[in-house]
Amino acid sequence: MIPRYTLPEMGEVWTPQTKMETWLEVELAATEAWAEEGVVPREAAEAARAKAAFTVAAVDERERVTDHDVAAFVDVVAASVGEHGRWIHYGLTSSDVLD
Repeated sequence: MIPRYTLPEMGEVWTPQTKMETWLEVELAATEAWAEEGVVPREAAEAARAKAAFTVAAVDERERVTDHDVAAFVDVVAASVGEHGRWIHYGLTSSDVLD
């Protein structure tokens, strides 16, 4: 976006923070849906909803290792959840999260 033509409210929609918050909601919704189907343990979905966190800085740092934005994001979020973090991104592709 061109800053001089961008209203602050519209610019906020396109920040890395907002983008990743949206990704997180997709990841959590998928984990919860898998739990409803009995594929993911219910406690894993609950732990993910309660504990999942990220910072843009942490994702950016991890991306320098992975060379992949969504993989870096998933790594950071999964680590924040702990043992149940292994269910984050289960059954998804990067395109599922981005689209």
